[in-house]
Amino acid sequence: MMSSFWIVIACIGLAIITLVTRAFFMIPEQEVPLPNWLKRGLKYAPLAALAAVIAPEIVMSNGQLISSFADARLPALAAAVVYFFYKRSILGTIALGMVIYLPLHIGWGW
Repeated sequence: MMSSFWIVIACIGLAIITLVTRAFFMIPEQEVPLPNWLKRGLKYAPLAALAAVIAPEIVMSNGQLISSFADARLPALAAAVVYFFYKRSILGTIALGMVIYLPLHIGWGW
């Protein structure tokens, strides 16, 4: 078993590591030069993170791929994708997806 002393030391160490890594670009006095390929890649990081969180929620249920098209997520996803490509509105996309998802999920039990 770890003693409380080592737990406190581990927490302090983790806090220092977190502080340094999150503040890495604010510590230097000058702007840190980044290669152009890295700057271009960082533009896609939020989208990649969002896709990594949302994609498994859409295609999996209880750790298994969904096996039926009678799932409320699929029609909601299809309508939201069409709406987004037509209007380019994130808020409208989320709202439409939920307007379709909730009645199918709560009302019909999909």
